[in-house]
Amino acid sequence: MKIFNIEVQNFRLLRDFSIDIEKDLSLVIGKNNTGKTSILSVLDKFINEKSKFSFEDLNIGFKKELKALFEADPFPEEFEPIGIKMKLFIQYEETDNLSNVSRILMDLDPDNNIIVLGFEYTLSYTDFINLKSDVEAFVANESVKKVNAKKNGLDYEVRGLKEFLQKDIGNYFKIQKKSFEYNITTKTVNEKVFINLDKELIGIKDILSFKYISARRDVTNKEVDKTLSRQTSNLYKKKEDSSEKNQATEDFKDQLAGTDKVLTEIYGSLFNGVIEKVKNFGGIRINESEISIISTLQHRELLEGNTTVVYTHDEHKLPEHYNGLGYMNLISMIFEIEILVQEFKREKDKKPADINLLFIEEPEAHTHPQMQYVFIKNIKKLLGEGIKREDGENRTLQYIITTHSSHIVADSDFDDIKYLKIRGKNNVEAKNLKDLKEDYNINTDQYDFLKQYLTISRAEVFFADKAILIEGDTERILIPTFMRKVDIEEEARLKVEGIKDKFLSLLSQNISIIEVGAYSKIFEKFINFLGIKSLIITDIDSKGDIGNKNKKGEAVIEACAVNVGIGTSNVALTHFFSKASWDELKVLTIEQRTISLGDADVCICYQQEELTYHARSFEDAFIHLNRNFIKTYKATFHGLKNIDEFDDDTTSPYELAASCIKKKTHFALDILYHSDEKFSNWQIPEYIKKGLLWLKADKI
Repeated sequence: MKIFNIEVQNFRLLRDFSIDIEKDLSLVIGKNNTGKTSILSVLDKFINEKSKFSFEDLNIGFKKELKALFEADPFPEEFEPIGIKMKLFIQYEETDNLSNVSRILMDLDPDNNIIVLGFEYTLSYTDFINLKSDVEAFVANESVKKVNAKKNGLDYEVRGLKEFLQKDIGNYFKIQKKSFEYNITTKTVNEKVFINLDKELIGIKDILSFKYISARRDVTNKEVDKTLSRQTSNLYKKKEDSSEKNQATEDFKDQLAGTDKVLTEIYGSLFNGVIEKVKNFGGIRINESEISIISTLQHRELLEGNTTVVYTHDEHKLPEHYNGLGYMNLISMIFEIEILVQEFKREKDKKPADINLLFIEEPEAHTHPQMQYVFIKNIKKLLGEGIKREDGENRTLQYIITTHSSHIVADSDFDDIKYLKIRGKNNVEAKNLKDLKEDYNINTDQYDFLKQYLTISRAEVFFADKAILIEGDTERILIPTFMRKVDIEEEARLKVEGIKDKFLSLLSQNISIIEVGAYSKIFEKFINFLGIKSLIITDIDSKGDIGNKNKKGEAVIEACAVNVGIGTSNVALTHFFSKASWDELKVLTIEQRTISLGDADVCICYQQEELTYHARSFEDAFIHLNRNFIKTYKATFHGLKNIDEFDDDTTSPYELAASCIKKKTHFALDILYHSDEKFSNWQIPEYIKKGLLWLKADKI
């Protein structure tokens, strides 16, 4: 039995939200403020009911609708309850025990194995009428306060619906739990046919158990901190209360009054499982930070505080707070997972719930990239064991992990990833990365390339607001400096003109730079999937007949200067501008080179005529604009050869780029090395500068 989909309405950014859930791991990613924490919060509020809903939990769009409904004239007629809603779509198999769900099954059709649990925090029509009446009385009283304040020479701002609900929303919005009818043919939910679980006194604790590890973990490296040590005590309690009581536990009870030495040996057996799991996560070198748990009974209570986590370093036992936050966070998470797994198992006289859902928020906190790789590599193995009890009452474990870590994403299974993106102002949508395969349709080779490329590197693009797609190392080295130079020049220009910049500087924006080589066209559907503004920087790559013949005596079409070219060999340009002739391609404006991909705008930038010369490549364009700069420092340019050719002013930049560039990456580094403090002693080719300024701007 498993959850395969979660739908949420009107909760914070989750306006009309749906996310597919995998049978084990679902890795939820996205930029900041895309609703990752909201998923955790709505699950916790509805399932665990430990925290109440507040007015701030209502989606902004729903608040506006509620206000409009409240002020409507004529008065609205009867309507169905409105507010925050969540549906859990559950699928069961023939082999599952249905005793816990038998009372909520809505369809006895053997082909219909779907259960829909509904959770609602809604305002009924009757409560709406009461709310309207109470708010009107509240506002009337506020008006009196304003009049009295004015008599005393004071200002008073009248409060209304918003302020009233901030204080009293729980008196009008009510929680309900339901089981809805599901049409297996149309795959739709009939919300008018349901079982009210509260009225029927049907609990869901045996059907569904939800637990989580929040990003706000209580882990520090202060001397007073005993987080890990407290967790060992907590883990012991869970084991003691569950069916997992073993010989080590009994030995512990027998030896409570014994020596620390004896108890330390027992702890080694008692916590051996979790210690081994810590070791399996790697990143801890032998004899550097080996974890062990020792007894420190002394004068403390026997059942509280009698374990301490220490680290072995050069044969010395050091307190837990001596280690870095990264190790403490990783180890604490493993301990916490073990504690929660014990809670999922329940006491020995109770069976585990049918569905067990664990939510881990931002496991990368405080950890360096290598530890993040180690975490995601091992978490499936750790949690894949599920809920196993010695009495044979075993259950699978579904787990959702949210992350901002490109390192975790890069080492994850493509099919596990759920990408959250803002849709409009007040809504978020979740997209399965595996659905990209359908977008690429018959181009499965392109999909496989993209899948391999993104899981090896460049996964940071998932968390970017904008992206720059470049061909290789030269651009990778220079683009950040070009961005800085553009920022400096724009700041100076606007200061002279007395204008305030409407947009953030390039280096202050969340822009990801990714190398795509000659494969930028493959990323077209992916950019649309992400929905981010993107700049593709490439070369015009002119080709033509320069007089060479093949063995058959036929003209060879090959690389040549733009002025003698007849076309381009650049596959990206022929893909994006397939209808443009060679002459048209050379003069397209930046507006004409901007393409809308639906959810994303893409600008393809390449060399255009500048100061009466049209370059073919970046090196060609840079030499044309900065010939004197290069001549000044040519003796110390490690990326050049045949440097004396720069002294002949009749040699074209195209010829110099072809015969004098020894290594492109070294040439790029030479530019940086010989730059002045503000990079003012050389110029950026216009096609790159215009592209960066286009990328900088946001839609207003």
